[in-house]
Amino acid sequence: MLAQILFVLALAAGIIPFSLKLRKIMRNINLGLSEPARNDRRSERWMVMTKVALGQSKMVVRPVAGIMHILIYVGFVIINLEVLEIILDGIFGTHRMFAPVLGGLYDLLIGSFEWLAIGVLLACFVFLIRRNVIKLKRFFSKEMSGWPRTDANLILIIEILLMTAFLMMNATDSILQSRGVEHYSVAGYFPVSSVFASYLSSFETSSLILIERTCWWFHILGIFAFLNYIPYSKHFHIFLAFPNTWYSKLEPKGEITNMESVTNEVKLMMDPSAVIPEGQSAAPVRFGAKDVNDLSWKSLMDAYSCTECGRCTSVCPANITGKALSPRKIMMDTRDRLEEYGDFIDKNPGHEKGDGKSLLHDYIKPEEVWACTTCNACVEACPVNIDPVSIIVELRRNLVMEESSAPSELNAMFSNIENNGAPWPFSPADRFNWKDDLNDGK
Repeated sequence: MLAQILFVLALAAGIIPFSLKLRKIMRNINLGLSEPARNDRRSERWMVMTKVALGQSKMVVRPVAGIMHILIYVGFVIINLEVLEIILDGIFGTHRMFAPVLGGLYDLLIGSFEWLAIGVLLACFVFLIRRNVIKLKRFFSKEMSGWPRTDANLILIIEILLMTAFLMMNATDSILQSRGVEHYSVAGYFPVSSVFASYLSSFETSSLILIERTCWWFHILGIFAFLNYIPYSKHFHIFLAFPNTWYSKLEPKGEITNMESVTNEVKLMMDPSAVIPEGQSAAPVRFGAKDVNDLSWKSLMDAYSCTECGRCTSVCPANITGKALSPRKIMMDTRDRLEEYGDFIDKNPGHEKGDGKSLLHDYIKPEEVWACTTCNACVEACPVNIDPVSIIVELRRNLVMEESSAPSELNAMFSNIENNGAPWPFSPADRFNWKDDLNDGK
């Protein structure tokens, strides 16, 4: 009974902090601006989510990383069934309570869990080698120094420890079952852990029980701790990948959303008699985005969904040619600023106007924003359909429309459009002068 009470307390200690953090993250996402509902074209959205989030279609574009990630992903999803059994066993004081219910299927499941555990171990070791021995370039960008790099290695090490504890637990469990020890009823098929069992068979029963219980508690408490670590790490995409792909932008990637107030001004310039619908004539509070609360809620969800894999940066033509821009840094900076902004609101209720800092300038510099070619290569490469370009475009709008800050080449183009109705420094009356040379040549 004492063990059950301790387990319930540990379960509560694992779930409650995670729920509170999840609630705060959702609050932070809702600090973003509303935008047209993304629940239209539902069949397309189901298809995108199934293909990208469930099917991992973008991961396998790079086969080595893709296949290894699928092993970890499938192992994470399926082994959760085993975690559910451990939780119920912990609450009710039972042992492998699903075995009598599932019968022969239980042996198949446990066996498949063990093979998946080996797959996860293999994938984690491969990823550690890629990061720390081969040292792939995309894992060593400036924004990945310090904690982000440590976070990635820490996650892999935790997964290795959890899978090792799972296999050791099964190995000792199988021996105790064969000895007919009380509480360890015969159940399960152990094709992988039986290898470990052969080295443990000479141990005393009391020692095996100690090892089994230690691994059992380490495995489940490690999962509870990892659950609370996930929202603070890049692994939060485990929870957001599905909703983030569901709410993906279905319009063409190069299509930029117009500002309603500016569109109305242009309509009035072109036709002074035009009638603007009621409620659309008011000027916006902000042109573009200067801080995170000026971005849409979807852009903020994108920031929390970032896997920090660096695929976006590795295909960015601006980054490849040595420019300051890194799409991954844009997303990481947005998430870090959103966390900081949310903490400020929590500590200073009623001061939603901000802490004197902003995403633009304090986190993301203008030279990063202007380096973007808006080619959307980063959007195409992202395995969870994150859209850094939307954030960059909004930051640009703020620079131009509120700070009147733009590269000299663009300012010249803006002046030409204003004066000549075209990007070129020619009067509209002279626009077709080029054809005179053609006529002279006839």
